[in-house]
Amino acid sequence: MSLSEGNESCDTCELDENLMILRGIYFFSGLPLEVLKLLAYLCTRENFSPGDYLFNQGDDDGQAFYIISGTARLIQADDGSERELKDYKEGDFLGGMVLVGNMRRLFSLKASTDMACLILAREKFTKAMEQFPDLMPKIMKAVVESISDWERRLLAEFSKSYDDCRHIVGISLV
Repeated sequence: MSLSEGNESCDTCELDENLMILRGIYFFSGLPLEVLKLLAYLCTRENFSPGDYLFNQGDDDGQAFYIISGTARLIQADDGSERELKDYKEGDFLGGMVLVGNMRRLFSLKASTDMACLILAREKFTKAMEQFPDLMPKIMKAVVESISDWERRLLAEFSKSYDDCRHIVGISLV
């Protein structure tokens, strides 16, 4: 077997892995296999070291991330100080909404450990969706369901202290 044959085999394995990952992500759940294969091909993989920023608050990088391995911390800067808000781990998908429109990051995401991520850029996603315009309603349905689920979880978690969170509910009414 030649070196190039081995590389083709590795590329095929990575493409298959990307496809498996995409099939398990809510955002892509309503898409047919042929579209998922195209998106799997368009994804890139990137490694991050502890302390590296995957994205920065205020940027519109247009990238969605799936954490293959490792952990990252969500950070928000405000008046010169930083607040650590939440940790993300293997299996988490972040940034799906940036694929469907311009959106400045409200937070920064910083690698806590060595990380590997599957990344899909808005530009590539948009070009793929231009080939399949009838699929955008399915994407939007997944986004709407995700927002509604998030708000349900928020209400359930804070039901006892509803007064503390009532000013932030209603996102599903947008």
